[in-house]
Amino acid sequence: MTHVVVVGAGQAGLALVARLRADGFDGPITLIGAEPHPPYQRPPLSKAYLLGEMPQERLYLRPESFYAEQGIDLRLGSPAAAIDTGRQVVVLETGAEIPYDELVLATGAVPRRLPAAIGGDLEGVFTMRDIRDADALAPQMRPGRRALVVGGGYIGLEGAAVAASRGLQVTLIEMAPRILNRVASAETADWFRALHRAHGVDIREGTGLDRLLGKDGRVTAARLSTGEEIPVDLVLVGIGIQPDTRLAESAGIAVENGIRTDEYGRTSVPHVWAAGDCASFPHEGGRLRLESVGHAIDQAETVARNIMGAEQPYRPMPWFWSDQYDCKLQIAGLGQGHDRIVTRRLGEGPDAPLSHWYFRDGRLIAVDAMNDSRAYMIGKRLIEAGRSPDPALLADPATDLKALLKG
Repeated sequence: MTHVVVVGAGQAGLALVARLRADGFDGPITLIGAEPHPPYQRPPLSKAYLLGEMPQERLYLRPESFYAEQGIDLRLGSPAAAIDTGRQVVVLETGAEIPYDELVLATGAVPRRLPAAIGGDLEGVFTMRDIRDADALAPQMRPGRRALVVGGGYIGLEGAAVAASRGLQVTLIEMAPRILNRVASAETADWFRALHRAHGVDIREGTGLDRLLGKDGRVTAARLSTGEEIPVDLVLVGIGIQPDTRLAESAGIAVENGIRTDEYGRTSVPHVWAAGDCASFPHEGGRLRLESVGHAIDQAETVARNIMGAEQPYRPMPWFWSDQYDCKLQIAGLGQGHDRIVTRRLGEGPDAPLSHWYFRDGRLIAVDAMNDSRAYMIGKRLIEAGRSPDPALLADPATDLKALLKG
């Protein structure tokens, strides 16, 4: 009887084992997690959980009873140390060996950290990736303290929003010319810059970190690339994540900006698959790696079906979201390579629903919707259907977006 072993008890790992059972797979399943917690949501860590608005139990994706009921052997606090692809076993740090017939690597990603040489190992310097990170950071966020956020991507901006909401004095630095430089249009960046400045965040773009300064092992100040030194009580590092490919590389599995897979999720080694943040896959003549909840679920479920013989290619339909203050940003599609932005605004004022529609060669490829769930939902359906409405109609607030699905 086929034994499926999944390394990585995150969103992708859970989605995969749940799909196997839902589709009738009745063989043994082992889900290996390095953390002591059952699979949980990560997005709320830098938002509701960090603010103390969500208890830990609500983070869990399924009740702990689910795994026993579904016959899933959940191994928590059991980091995998190696894979012997010849013998087809996973070796845990304890030395225990788990044999597999089919192995899935859903190892996710790890945060990029500041080098120790510039003060990255000082006390008071935090990253945000798991429950342990959030639990360590939360008590440090006290009103009046001075926080430095390094990085103007979504993690950095979400951390800045929480810190400002908690009454801290927040400075955010971004080495690129603007915030959200890699992931969103200048128009979307302009909107979020204004939002954060309205909440008192001091945003410094085109500004890097020279080094952190400390006393008695704790961070006390930061020297910026401009030469200015600013006092700080804590630092949140949000400079991106990198795919966790350590197990794969040590096992001789091909890596290319993540664990390299074919369109079905197979790696370069027979009987080994990969899914989620750690995997790169063929896309539009190149290779793509995505970091999102939606992708983790969709790709993992595709791999589960393929383990059962479906031979179903993975076709990504990307969607993302970010909560900052009272704003909900929802994104459908991938805006990279756009050559036109169409703006749709409903009403006046900073809280008015707003959306930016990305086009490339006349084709709709993405939409960013700020406080406009309708624009997001219609945009997502249009992109998935391969439909590109007249930009003038999108820009006109009188246009009924739903009607564009019928045109």
